[in-house]
Amino acid sequence: MWKKKRAKRTRVTGFDSDNSSGDFSEANHKVAEMLDLDPHQSDRTGKHNGETEIQENGIKRHRTSLPAPMFSRNDFSVWSILKKCIGLELSKITMPIVFNEPLSFLQRITEYMEHIYLINKACSHADPLERMQAVAAFAVSAVASQWERTGKPFNPLLGETYELTREDLGFRFISEQVSHHPPISAFYSEGLNKDFIFHGSIYPKLKFWGKSIEAEPRGTITLELLKHNEAYTWTNPTCCVHNVIIGKLWLEQYGTVEIVNHSTGDKCVLNFKPCGLFGKELHRVEGHIQDKNRKKLCVIYGKWTECLWCTDPTTYETYKKNEKRGGEQKKTKPSEDVIKSENDEADDMPEVQDTVQFIPGSKLLWRINCRPPNSSQMYNFTSFAVSLNELEKGMEAILAPTDCRLRPDIRNMENGNMDVASKEKERLEEKQRAARKERAKDEVEWHTRWFHQGTNPYTGTSDWLYSGGYFDRNFSDCPDIY
Repeated sequence: MWKKKRAKRTRVTGFDSDNSSGDFSEANHKVAEMLDLDPHQSDRTGKHNGETEIQENGIKRHRTSLPAPMFSRNDFSVWSILKKCIGLELSKITMPIVFNEPLSFLQRITEYMEHIYLINKACSHADPLERMQAVAAFAVSAVASQWERTGKPFNPLLGETYELTREDLGFRFISEQVSHHPPISAFYSEGLNKDFIFHGSIYPKLKFWGKSIEAEPRGTITLELLKHNEAYTWTNPTCCVHNVIIGKLWLEQYGTVEIVNHSTGDKCVLNFKPCGLFGKELHRVEGHIQDKNRKKLCVIYGKWTECLWCTDPTTYETYKKNEKRGGEQKKTKPSEDVIKSENDEADDMPEVQDTVQFIPGSKLLWRINCRPPNSSQMYNFTSFAVSLNELEKGMEAILAPTDCRLRPDIRNMENGNMDVASKEKERLEEKQRAARKERAKDEVEWHTRWFHQGTNPYTGTSDWLYSGGYFDRNFSDCPDIY
């Protein structure tokens, strides 16, 4: 059991790290060399890369790099495992650690909060249409961090938790793995100014289809804007990773996302387009906002990997008609090379088309954040993702003993100790199986700690709801899962 030291108050903020010192490790030197960077070069804040520094407002900046570079996957083949799993549910399959990224799925969910300024913008708008536009942008931004993230997050252990408080961004967040079979992750976040509540439960159903792995989202996401007495609900699009057997890994998201404002009856319908035969639609998102009488109020377009714009329906339709006329004049037959590519063993990633074509008069709703310059050596993490597993000095004394940051397999993988990480992963999985057998033997049911199963008050569907009390920090009855 962890000791509850109270002598020194420490906020679990996801920054203020003492893990990343100014002295670079050998691993960080290698990353710098691969990127042709001077390892001792200071960034624009006047501190070495990866070093924690204090900003003018007194809040310490979170780390900017991982302790060790990403492990190469080139010498490993997943085919020996996946060839027996075509068409099956993958959550029950044990995957080699080399195909993971050093984050738990609970931490991956937390990445929804990277663009929280969009929630703040929605709270500030008096016009319900502008609020819906901001919420739609937030829903798209929530999946943007998955771009080029082909590593699999660790499956959370039953009872595993993750918390994050970001005073600089104005929110706190708690999640718990509430079920193992099927795997269900529940989360709850609230504004520190009591202006919003964001919660949901996620059940990603993974399937292997020969050359690709598809993650079909299950579960409802709910955003409540308390000042406006409004609630919005939606479900994320389907995510698909191509070429898991041969070729370069690439990712796309597709499907229809419907965001419903349960107070006004307004609805936003977003179509995440599949790449198509020639890749013209890769990453594209198009949709509209309609009122309760189904009248189109505005059109939304862009890419989930780049930006999102909105314009009025008339302007959009006129632009599309003109674009179609121009396109018909340029139509040509597909080349032999393109036709041949359909039969290649690998699903070649279509060439990414030019940036989103701006329609005059459009309003920018959201633009993706730039990634760190060494992101490719850090599992393509965003700056926000890099900070999520940071274990600050003094944090261990007040964290729940079930927090992801304390998982030894993830911690060792992050530090570049792959052999130890693999052994720890096997040990934790075996410990979980043994605990499940012991409960079955004693006819004891598992009880979640921070969430309970109930009904979503807006959709009427089954959901996992926050029970409260986590931030009182009474962790005496937390399970020993590590």
